[in-house]
Amino acid sequence: MPSERDEQIAVLERRLQRRTPVGVSTPVAALAMVLALAAIWIFEGRDWAYFVSPAEPVWVGREGEYRWDLLRSNRFVELHGAPTTRGLYGTGSEVVVGLRDTPVLVRRRALAGEEWAPGTNKKPPQPSQTPFAASGRLLAIDDAPAWAREAAAQLREKDEVRPVDGKMWILLAGERPRSDRSLLLITALLLTFAALNAYFLAKDLRHRLRRE
Repeated sequence: MPSERDEQIAVLERRLQRRTPVGVSTPVAALAMVLALAAIWIFEGRDWAYFVSPAEPVWVGREGEYRWDLLRSNRFVELHGAPTTRGLYGTGSEVVVGLRDTPVLVRRRALAGEEWAPGTNKKPPQPSQTPFAASGRLLAIDDAPAWAREAAAQLREKDEVRPVDGKMWILLAGERPRSDRSLLLITALLLTFAALNAYFLAKDLRHRLRRE
């Protein structure tokens, strides 16, 4: 009959056989791979759609000649208009203004004389009233971050901007297709993480098949 020592050795051997050689079990590797791919699809899908969209802007028009039927969320557009008398300031380097009598807000860099530091007692300056052209990424307010929805609500209070067909839009000036290199880096890191876990998954499955 086997001794107690032999039984303990047999138990340890069975545990070693069950242990994965890479330190990551099949369920954990599979879950990590799925989460990495899901993150690309859910959080970066819209950014990738804009990244590969046409690089030639859609000309929406100028004062009195706008083509609102051309507005599409997550597209590269260009238009010209007169700014609202009120602007909303963030860090001081950027300002959100509306285009007067349109459904479009524009986030652009602050011009000379528009600099303002949050938290100071100084009143924010009035945005430059010179009409301007802007091109960039257009988003429906419903697709935009929360700060854009808040900006739309505040600028509508004075009726300088107005919805068209019940919709408001924001143009992120200067954001061109294929200009966001950080998107490439983040996606590459997530794909590398997914590939690494796919390797762990395959190696663990081979180990299990050999053991059986």
